[in-house]
Amino acid sequence: MNPAAPAAPSSPHVMNTYGRLPMAISHGQGCRVWDVQGRVYLDALGGIAVNTLGHNHPDLVPALQEQLGKIIHSCNYYHVPLQEELAAKLVALSGMSNVFFCSTGLEANEAAIKLARKFGHDKGIARPEIVVLEKAFHGRSIATLSATANTKIQAGFGPLLEGFIRAPVNDIDALQNMTAANPNVVAVFLEAVQGEGGVNPMHMDYLRAVRALCDARDWLLMVDEVQCGMGRTGKWFAHQWAGIVPDVMPLAKGLGSGVPIGAVVAGPKAAGIFSPGNHGSTFGGNPLAMRAGVETIRIMERDGLLDHAAAMGLHFTSGLQQALAAELASGRVKEIRGRGLMIGIELDVPCSALMQQCLDKGLLISVTADKVVRLVPPLIVSAAEVDAMVAILAPAISSFLAATGAAA
Repeated sequence: MNPAAPAAPSSPHVMNTYGRLPMAISHGQGCRVWDVQGRVYLDALGGIAVNTLGHNHPDLVPALQEQLGKIIHSCNYYHVPLQEELAAKLVALSGMSNVFFCSTGLEANEAAIKLARKFGHDKGIARPEIVVLEKAFHGRSIATLSATANTKIQAGFGPLLEGFIRAPVNDIDALQNMTAANPNVVAVFLEAVQGEGGVNPMHMDYLRAVRALCDARDWLLMVDEVQCGMGRTGKWFAHQWAGIVPDVMPLAKGLGSGVPIGAVVAGPKAAGIFSPGNHGSTFGGNPLAMRAGVETIRIMERDGLLDHAAAMGLHFTSGLQQALAAELASGRVKEIRGRGLMIGIELDVPCSALMQQCLDKGLLISVTADKVVRLVPPLIVSAAEVDAMVAILAPAISSFLAATGAAA
């Protein structure tokens, strides 16, 4: 699609916190974006699972323009009717009871950690502890970084926050055994599908067993749905595939289709923990972000995007399995996994170079956990666009593996 990516734009005044690719996006339409030099790219990344409705959606954009002409920000000294509207919708979709609004997934996860700690203190536990998982990612603040499992991004920021216990993924016996004699545990905090950790879905039986364990020991079950929520897996929230309801559920990313937004949805066990003065967010719940959330859900319901995401996810994984059959058979592609339109392709060698190689061919992807190609396109992606993505990505992976020696 593209002969070559453009030269890297200069950013002399922006802090060097991102390893950027040499491309700058000018505009987008649907599941395609154009760079500042006019080259077009298929978007299989969706702003990292943010652009639920793609780019320049014909119903979302006018709604946001209308809201801009009314009011953008109102502080939380006052009632915000759109907060009430979006909260009521999230409660109805989740089967939970109350919502706190913030602006990012990191903020939502920070609030979840504070909820768990206060839950413990209210029970008389002086040093509450939270169980988190290997390969987890919950953010880059000191608290969420401490809950995260990635030692590379923790390096240089110690001492990390105490109060976290690390458990293996999908191992209920290990979780039970390592906490059996610990009276300080107050919560289990996990992603229903780990994103940055390599697109690792929690097993359904494991989620149900964790729910039962939390009930038996009077812990909070906190399910981070920041990346895997909002219809990405084919249900509103990925944990719903297991038929469970958590006590705390952080949301962000796809909830606002690109407008910064975060939320913590709480069930009855957690909804009354905070009282005025315990927590807050200056920009949280502002009318523009609330309108984005309300309209995103309205359009998703109207257009049947949950069923569409499930169907397109199956179409995507099926196409990849067929196109990469030889690499799967040889073990060079170790696994193609995920749920709905949250797909990971694990290779047997580090593959970050594929991001540039695919960019050169007109496809936006990401690589996470060193060896996993991550695909999280907008939920509006069509079967034809999925086929076009596979037609670029599969040969790129095959060529990359052919030129790269297998892991020892």
